[in-house]
Amino acid sequence: MQNNILESKTFKIVILSVAGLIVLVFVFGMGVYTGTRRADFSFRWAEAYHSNFGGPQGGFLGDPAGRGFTPGNGVFGQIIKIEGTSLTIKGKDGVEKVIIADEDVSIKFQNKSEKITDLKIGDNLVVIGQPNATGQIEAQLIRVMPAPLAVPQNK
Repeated sequence: MQNNILESKTFKIVILSVAGLIVLVFVFGMGVYTGTRRADFSFRWAEAYHSNFGGPQGGFLGDPAGRGFTPGNGVFGQIIKIEGTSLTIKGKDGVEKVIIADEDVSIKFQNKSEKITDLKIGDNLVVIGQPNATGQIEAQLIRVMPAPLAVPQNK
């Protein structure tokens, strides 16, 4: 009798349905987790804006449709200020972000490793890291990009 239940088509459908439901709940949970992290970062970044940059450019209300979330885990841009292990990067969207780079951060230029003391104002960087409670990004990887080539102008 028990062997017949395990081999029945209904039992297999029930097991597959339960497994599918578990996968759906997991995917939904990961989406909620990711959205919560992004919203938390954006909120903390706005709260710390005055201390980091001296005031909001577009106001705190920003975009009521929610398109104004600041990506929390990285930035691509140019160094505009260096203070010890803290870098201020101006991103392509014009937003300035503070990057914290401790001695454990991996800094790469082409196929060489570099130190934070090798970086200079004007360098183009790609930074990947984790946001902290004050809206700064704690860098895990910094990639120094070569300077863009100048476009010749016709005279």
